[in-house]
Amino acid sequence: MRLDVVRAVEVLSGGGLVALPTETVYGLAADARQTAAVERIFDLKGRPHFNPLIVHVENQMKADEIGVFTPGAKRLVDVFWPGPLTLVVPLRVSAGISPLVSAGLETIALRAPAHPLAQLILSRSGLALCAPSANISGRVSPTSADHVRAGLNGIDLIVDGGLCEKGLESTIVQMGEGDKEIILLRPGPVTVENLQGATGLRVVATDQDQEAPLTPGALLKHYSPRARVRLDVLGRSVGEGVLGFGAEDLSLLGKDTPFYNLSEAGDLEEAAGRLFAGLHWMDGQGVSVIGVRPIPKHGVGIAINDRLERAAAK
Repeated sequence: MRLDVVRAVEVLSGGGLVALPTETVYGLAADARQTAAVERIFDLKGRPHFNPLIVHVENQMKADEIGVFTPGAKRLVDVFWPGPLTLVVPLRVSAGISPLVSAGLETIALRAPAHPLAQLILSRSGLALCAPSANISGRVSPTSADHVRAGLNGIDLIVDGGLCEKGLESTIVQMGEGDKEIILLRPGPVTVENLQGATGLRVVATDQDQEAPLTPGALLKHYSPRARVRLDVLGRSVGEGVLGFGAEDLSLLGKDTPFYNLSEAGDLEEAAGRLFAGLHWMDGQGVSVIGVRPIPKHGVGIAINDRLERAAAK
């Protein structure tokens, strides 16, 4: 077994913080039952305490120890776990989860990540790990260990698992009353079409209370680079970096224009995987403004636009 996995289990069991890869983004993990460790996450990220955390577990059996799953929620677990889907369910009083994790709510957000290193750490430790993105709160999420190192100090250990496959945070859902519909709380790699196709249920999007969100990623301004972001930019962009999508005539850009194409082929899955890396790259170029080409608003494009709209919020 990898030595960094062994060390990660030791650090987490001892109340430390570990940045670890998932298939979505790198998470800043702590034992969700150790309040002092959870408090360190909030302090290190500068994260507001009203913003709840997702708890990562190995499997459904571990999740059942923490939350109460309706038959509809269990059906989603059967289809999408392990994977980039988080379910918000009632919290078991007996779970022993730190109240900081749920921000005082009677619900808890749970998911089983698919990344083999995350799964190995969860399995070997036997812990439930709260693990928000390993970056300063509100900034661009990290999809590589280098992003973590550049953006956050004070972590006890970073487990390098290469680039994250999906590149966007998990989809978050909650079952509606009577399991008759699925409430979409945050779009992500598991799309509306995926959810409807697996269950036959209607998916209903909902806005969350900014002062008491049910889930992470609901704040109006989030995922923000240092540069200002402009959306749906067409034609020539003078004096700013350009985040492209699809075929691009580079002759229309100034020769010194920083340019990063999310997907030359116009592939939304590829664009999702490259979005945060592109924003990090633009910050590294020192641009003050990032102009983003239009991205279709269907499939995972809904999640991409959600992140960009929050990044552009003032």
